[in-house]
Amino acid sequence: MNDLIHAFRAEDAPNLPGALPSLRDLFPLASDDQQVIGMFHSSGDPAAAEILAGTGFDYLLIDGEHSPLSLETIQSVLRAIAAYPTLGVVRVPENSEVLIKQYLDLGAQSLVVPMVDSVEEAQAAARAVAYPPEGVRGVGSALARSGRWNRIPGYLTRARETITLIVQAESAAAVENAAAIAAVDGVDGVFIGPSDLAASMGLLGQQTHPDVVAAVKHVISEVKAAGKFVGVNAFAQDQARDYLASGADFVNVGADVALLAAGSKALLEAFRK
Repeated sequence: MNDLIHAFRAEDAPNLPGALPSLRDLFPLASDDQQVIGMFHSSGDPAAAEILAGTGFDYLLIDGEHSPLSLETIQSVLRAIAAYPTLGVVRVPENSEVLIKQYLDLGAQSLVVPMVDSVEEAQAAARAVAYPPEGVRGVGSALARSGRWNRIPGYLTRARETITLIVQAESAAAVENAAAIAAVDGVDGVFIGPSDLAASMGLLGQQTHPDVVAAVKHVISEVKAAGKFVGVNAFAQDQARDYLASGADFVNVGADVALLAAGSKALLEAFRK
């Protein structure tokens, strides 16, 4: 999949340098042999992000929701991985037009908006990523990395073409409203969060409970039927493969901090049995 990213960048850079591709560009070309695989970057360390980008993941999901990452830190991480074919995807802390504006101005091209439970919340996120008249994004491209400080000709009129908006379905309400949420104009894809979904179903900590798995697969089916792409968070490899086999277009298979915690524990236990 990374060769496809290289191809997009080579083709589009002369017209809108530094702005393409975003995550949605990968899915028409994805296949069973080249599924889109990524992981969380939660540490905020640019060196760790660069190491992961050099591994060859299709994307890194930089987490601004459950990690103590500032705007400055996220911008540094985006810069660290910009030289690699791995795409930077950023999860904002909440569905806020102010925060979304700031994250877009950092140069994030692909955003995940958490806790979207209704059509109205999905519509609010869609408005936040678009300039007027389609949306409410504040105009500040001359001051921001997103428009390369006013060096991208036509950025204001083309910016929305380069942005991927992914809303996160992670509650029983979102499962119920999945088809309607996916159908919202401006929503490019849906990302399923089984952990919060399980909690909302009264199954806290039971992401692989059959009822939770069934709910995840229901959302996958509804989003695909709406013609949008869909992904899911699944750190267990067998579960990740099952969701891909069930139609998920991408899967988030780990986190840098989780790998460090598990790897360091295993190393110590090898010497202290």
